[in-house]
Amino acid sequence: MAPIASPGPGSSPVGRLPVALVTGSSRGLGRGIAVQLAAAGFSVAVHYAGNLEAARETLGLCTAAAERARESRRPDPGFSSGAAPEPPAADSAAPEPPTPRFEAFRGDLADPAARRALAEDVFSAFGTLDALVNNAGIAPRVRADILEASEESFEELMNTNARGPYFLTQEVARRWLAGPRDSPLPGGRKIVFVTSISARTASVNRGDYCMSKAALSMAAKLWAARLAPEGILVYEVRPGIMLTDMTSGVKEKYDALIAQGLVPQGRWGTPEDVGRAVRALLEGSFPFSAGGVFDVDGGFQIPRL
Repeated sequence: MAPIASPGPGSSPVGRLPVALVTGSSRGLGRGIAVQLAAAGFSVAVHYAGNLEAARETLGLCTAAAERARESRRPDPGFSSGAAPEPPAADSAAPEPPTPRFEAFRGDLADPAARRALAEDVFSAFGTLDALVNNAGIAPRVRADILEASEESFEELMNTNARGPYFLTQEVARRWLAGPRDSPLPGGRKIVFVTSISARTASVNRGDYCMSKAALSMAAKLWAARLAPEGILVYEVRPGIMLTDMTSGVKEKYDALIAQGLVPQGRWGTPEDVGRAVRALLEGSFPFSAGGVFDVDGGFQIPRL
């Protein structure tokens, strides 16, 4: 696949593929995002917390998606317009497009040293970074009524789901602002925060999770306001009820609620749904939407009587 060119006044195409870091991409929504970006021609840094085997599976899926996309863009040698084909000129052969790279990086986002090392390792491995997708997050180990919930669970979720991506963004943004600003992405470098409908929907049996996602939503707004003047767009993608490992334990409950109309579109969301949304944002489909919130929830957010 040919590199994405960066259009716009005063900009020039950069002859390389864009590089994206997707946190928490060994499974679930992050894997769906990584695979979609691979299909779009990105090199992807696959971040994982501890499951190396799952990260390797994501790497394989990214490689396969990139190859399928590459094959689909090759001209069909069997196509004929009815006219005799002209022999190609000796120097007319198109250069072979760059090949995307996919590498896995381990790190605990709640650990400041690990966050710093993650940023350093990704920049070192790829030489640059064009997009950060803050997707990693955890659910509470035990769902508990807020009258009974522990401070330990609250601290764990806030550290991983809010503090981690907030300060990882700081690590990346500092490097961007200290170095060259060119990027192959249309409209320049971008950051996406993947939050949740729990950022605004109260669940009293997992208040810690709701608090962490509400904080993450504010982080997206803060970084959008700070970085837009620097030419870096920041967005929030807000998934709804998603069919992933995180929801496997409550699938029966939500199957029934969806059947009763909780989601107007009448189905679970998928990692591919979220991946397509993130891909559209990074490919430059929303160049004048800094800080925009993009719901991927099948209509869950629609106020209804």
